[in-house]
Amino acid sequence: MVTAVAAVLQAVGPGLAAAQSPERHVVRVPVTGTVELGLAPFLGRVIAEAEDSGAQAVILDIDTPGGRIDAAWQIIDDVRDSEVPVYAFVNRRALSAGAMIALSAERLFMLPGSTIGAATPVVGDGQKASEKMVSAMRSEFRALAEERGFDPMIGEAMVDESIVIEGVIEEGRLLTLTTSEAVELDVAEGEVESYEALIATLGLQDAQTTEPRPNWAEALVRFLTNPALAPMLLSLGFLGLMIEIRTPTFGLAGGVGLLCLFAFFGAHWIVHLAGLEELLLLGFGTLLIAAEILVIPGFGIAGILGGLAVLSAATFSMVGVFPTSGEIMEAAGIVGISILVLAALGYAIFRHLPHSRSMSGVFLEGSTSADTGYISAPDRADLVGQEGIAVTDLRPAGTAAIGEERVDVVTEGPWIAEGARVKVLQSEGVKHVVREIKE
Repeated sequence: MVTAVAAVLQAVGPGLAAAQSPERHVVRVPVTGTVELGLAPFLGRVIAEAEDSGAQAVILDIDTPGGRIDAAWQIIDDVRDSEVPVYAFVNRRALSAGAMIALSAERLFMLPGSTIGAATPVVGDGQKASEKMVSAMRSEFRALAEERGFDPMIGEAMVDESIVIEGVIEEGRLLTLTTSEAVELDVAEGEVESYEALIATLGLQDAQTTEPRPNWAEALVRFLTNPALAPMLLSLGFLGLMIEIRTPTFGLAGGVGLLCLFAFFGAHWIVHLAGLEELLLLGFGTLLIAAEILVIPGFGIAGILGGLAVLSAATFSMVGVFPTSGEIMEAAGIVGISILVLAALGYAIFRHLPHSRSMSGVFLEGSTSADTGYISAPDRADLVGQEGIAVTDLRPAGTAAIGEERVDVVTEGPWIAEGARVKVLQSEGVKHVVREIKE
């Protein structure tokens, strides 16, 4: 049974349609480089399409130093649940997570001079992971060994250097097997000189080989989950929302901010890093921040808790099921970098850009004064002392005829009836203060 994520990516990307596939064919899938979470949806889609097209086999062409264990778990689940036989071809090396993927296949073959093993989990600084993680990996390899029918202690020795097997591995050393050793210990079924020799060994020499490649959706997900891009997506997302808060309507900045956050959390959701818990934490934090801005005056406990919830959601969206201290520190570092970038961009936008020549037409600059030559209305000092007639009732504002002009005026306090004689006492900008002249 293939994951729902693989089914989604299958729908949006080009695949091995059954109508386009030959009657007898095998699917050769490269598992090279670092095993990361973007690889899992790709392999899931390929296996699903192989089932739909009636492929005779899926062959994992493996040459990897290892990678993320949670990604390997997703891959081996798809391999185990496949309705099409999945064979592993160790083409030089299958170490760490790569060894786990190779052992999950129905049959395992190795190129001469290849190696398999060295699967103890490590944290970001290269140190051995916690006993909890080591125990989980040890049990996983033991179960794979039992499925394949070789000594489970060999599988455990690939993970734990404390395992001793007489004539195979001594205490304090992690087990890594060469091709001949793996064949001798029944870890591998056989040694083959090339991919063509493997096909002949499997009796599939008359089948055509197809080699699928990641589609645009899978390539996009792998790009968006790149740790180097995450700080920029988070920074632009939060910056866009910050700008939107300071503007009266929802516009381009808010749209770009939401798009960046959607890209970050959506891509991590697809590769099973962000789950329901992280999305709920993100929503809760957003509601607290919105309440702080729109309902609660000032910035207090709700805003602080909301900010911490959003940052925690971002951090936990970048770690796996069993995060090591190194992975957590790396994720926290990415969030920290995004905060620094956000602070720098925010300072530039709200402090420096309004005063730059290129942005002078976009941002409203500070107020001006009469001292610099800018006034809201012409100075009418000539009106002071002149007399006129109230054209309208002044209650207290209205209109008066001063000489040959109609001027908007205001009384110094008491109301003045229409037709009364008035005298201008003061004139400042558009404000002209008058008093009634009594006989």
